Amino acid sequence: MTAGTVKPLLSVRGLSVGTGPFVAVNDVSFDIQPGEMLALVGESGSGKTATGRAILGLLPPGLKRLAGSITIDGEDLTTVTPARLRELRGGSIGMVFQEPMVSLNPALSIGAQLGEALALHSPMSPEEQHAACLAMLRRIQIPDPEGCLRAYPHEFSGGMRQRIMLAAVMLPAPKLLIADEPTTALDNLVQAEILNLMVELAKDRGTAVLLVTHNLGLVSRYADRALVMQRGKVVEEGRAGELLRNPRHPYTRDLVAAMPRRTPRPRRVAAAEPLLEVRGFTVDYPGSRGLFRRGAAKRAVDGVDLTIALGETVALVGGSGCGKTTLGRAMLRLITASGGQLLFRGRDVSTVRGAALKDFRLACQIVFQDPYSSLDPRMRVGEIVAEPLRHETGLDAAAKAARVVETFDAVGLPGMADRFPHQLSGGQRQRVAIARAIVRRPALVVADEPVSALDMTVQKQILELIRRLQEERGFACLFISHDLGAVAEVADRVVVMQAGRIVEQGSRDEVFDHPRHPYTRALLDATPRIEAEVAMAEVAVV
Repeated sequence: MTAGTVKPLLSVRGLSVGTGPFVAVNDVSFDIQPGEMLALVGESGSGKTATGRAILGLLPPGLKRLAGSITIDGEDLTTVTPARLRELRGGSIGMVFQEPMVSLNPALSIGAQLGEALALHSPMSPEEQHAACLAMLRRIQIPDPEGCLRAYPHEFSGGMRQRIMLAAVMLPAPKLLIADEPTTALDNLVQAEILNLMVELAKDRGTAVLLVTHNLGLVSRYADRALVMQRGKVVEEGRAGELLRNPRHPYTRDLVAAMPRRTPRPRRVAAAEPLLEVRGFTVDYPGSRGLFRRGAAKRAVDGVDLTIALGETVALVGGSGCGKTTLGRAMLRLITASGGQLLFRGRDVSTVRGAALKDFRLACQIVFQDPYSSLDPRMRVGEIVAEPLRHETGLDAAAKAARVVETFDAVGLPGMADRFPHQLSGGQRQRVAIARAIVRRPALVVADEPVSALDMTVQKQILELIRRLQEERGFACLFISHDLGAVAEVADRVVVMQAGRIVEQGSRDEVFDHPRHPYTRALLDATPRIEAEVAMAEVAVV
């Protein structure tokens, strides 16, 4: 359906949002037709989330609508009473938030939360509400719907919680669904399942969708039209496929160019001896403790054999819950393995203690997924990066200070050592986490989902940084990720895990071009891409 052929469901005109001199959204206008999916695209801080929240009147404290009108079905939301706006929220307009664990109430059962919207926005009896909830849970393929209604959010995975959140929003059959980064933290398979389900439910009910995202692959695959926002303004708009294939604005071109892609990798000569090796590695988690007995243990890593050579980047990929993060942490002895051998430079370090364990851990460092949680908010980032040098006996105070300055320069943060973590952007905090990991010049760095929460341009910068530092310093890298786009950009070798086991491994190009295992093919098929990316990758190879 083309824009303008029928009366728009939602019409936003001249919307400005801000506070005082700061303007987060500046004179934004757009329409959404019934049944259409419109994508709001841009980096963090571009104003896309503030635009979506302004429609519902859910702006955070400090922000307010400065100008403009927001009309749904001919009704101006900026002039209605608070009581009428509450009627529209959840009834005519639904919203799926980025983090379902935060937006689902941990103290209420799933049944109570699913039934809340129906109780407020429909004339159904309690029995009819219960039947409708069960039907929706079956529709979104939740096993044991009756049991789900009695369960609580913490009992489900991230993907299941997002399905439940989508079900709660779609039960009253809203006319407009606002989806704010609904799949950011999910692996490719779950991401595809959630988006396919959202599109299916929206089509069945004639619901229009406003998709807020920084993922251009999702825009290409699912959206009808797209608006690109930069610093609060719309800089380009049009049909999604055409806009991404032939971007006109320099900012849009930068976003498309930041999409991860495969480029030729230099052929590396394998080291004569592996740097780190695991043989028959097993990790078990004990079952939950009940009143009289403990539940069955869960095997997270099951008989894994894996080697990493000095200077090599091995990507460990798989869906959430496959065991890849557990394996990475067990290989650093941050958690205890249940069985198997762990060899570092040919020596078994599975059970070493004291000075030998300290030396092993100092030679292997880790970059965590969320730098804000892993950086001490009370310390300046210079102190955080200098902390690993406490154990460096060969350096005096002046040499340690010089090493910190050198490391900050290497990660592109010169002169920022005196700042606190909260004073840095997400990308800058991740650079600090990388600096902390490399300051001791380790032999191995484990990077656990280092770019999963970053937008495309910052993600590209971090991937290029990791690749450049590795080439300069020669450390090995275990790159743990569910993002095959990022893996394609940095990996020499790819190892695919499913249900705690390695199901396929080989060189990057072998696995990507000739996947043998059905699970690997499913992961690759679920990875969103845009035609422009494919074309630009082919040009880069030539």
